[in-house]
Amino acid sequence: MTTTGIPPPPGGEPFDVVATYHKLLAEDPELTMPVAAIEALIIALADTPATTVSETLDLVQNVTAQLKRNIPNPISLSAGTDLFQQYLISSLQRPTGNGSFDEIRTHLVQNGRLFVERAKAARETIAGFGKHFIRDGSTVLTNGGSRVVGSLLKSAAESGNASGRGSIRFKVIYVVSGVEKMDKEAQDNIAALRERDVPVAVIAPTSVAYVMEGVTQCFVGAEGVVENGGIISRMGTYQMAVLVKAMGKPFYVVSESHKFVRLYPIGQQDLGIEQNVVEFRTSRGKEGDMHEDHEANRDEGVADMDHGSGAKSIVPAQAEDAVDYTPPEYISGIITESGVLLPSAVSEELIKIWF
Repeated sequence: MTTTGIPPPPGGEPFDVVATYHKLLAEDPELTMPVAAIEALIIALADTPATTVSETLDLVQNVTAQLKRNIPNPISLSAGTDLFQQYLISSLQRPTGNGSFDEIRTHLVQNGRLFVERAKAARETIAGFGKHFIRDGSTVLTNGGSRVVGSLLKSAAESGNASGRGSIRFKVIYVVSGVEKMDKEAQDNIAALRERDVPVAVIAPTSVAYVMEGVTQCFVGAEGVVENGGIISRMGTYQMAVLVKAMGKPFYVVSESHKFVRLYPIGQQDLGIEQNVVEFRTSRGKEGDMHEDHEANRDEGVADMDHGSGAKSIVPAQAEDAVDYTPPEYISGIITESGVLLPSAVSEELIKIWF
């Protein structure tokens, strides 16, 4: 079992923040990773004994570090955990009333849960702002299964009358890695749009340039909005942004503000996570494995290039969940629950959030 190192309550088990985080995501498919992380911290704060400010801060820091260490890509959840820690520090520095520490902690937990509810409601607010960017005759390009993008498109489809058959008539092109690999969120978004009489086409990433002439605008989600106004999102978003800009079309990011993260990447190698995207090989095997058996590596390399039945994929498995960084110069606007921001306004928004 993964534990935090925090002493359990008398007669109880050590708090497992990683299991709690995964359980929250499994129980509520609509939950974003940052909000699930915040909820896990709130549960830790409510269920684990801490009798002083120092113990409380140590508890939250320890469970946060444990969670980040055990999630392969912690960028998105880091935005939530860091924001909650900042809220906690500022609240403990300005305690309300003259009650006991237990009362103070109860107040913190209650306010934390209010924060979570506001974060969950952000998606509908964003959809209300973003739907006005779609006009009759639009052809929208998007990728993956972003729930907030899905909410925006569904809101646009429903605009017009109560029957769900909206007056705005538009089409959507979804970029997916392949129908057999399409994630559940993308499937759900596509099905929901088609049920609302929105024509949806599904294409492979290699077809993006081909369809760009007919695209009106592009909407993408984000795992993190970074300090310089760029975004970290699923692999392939960057190349979409480059093509969209080259064709002179707007490229919009749709994101809740709890995904704003204090990170300032300069390039693709500055994300702070390890990704097995590029794997060099020779006939002797992978680079760095030259001491392994030559024949075994040679056979593995041949199998990787075999497209026949039962062959291995030529793409490293880890790359399927990889992300890339899209610089701010490719982004036309960032649609949030606070309104539509230019990339240059993100750093100011982070200052508001944190200070």
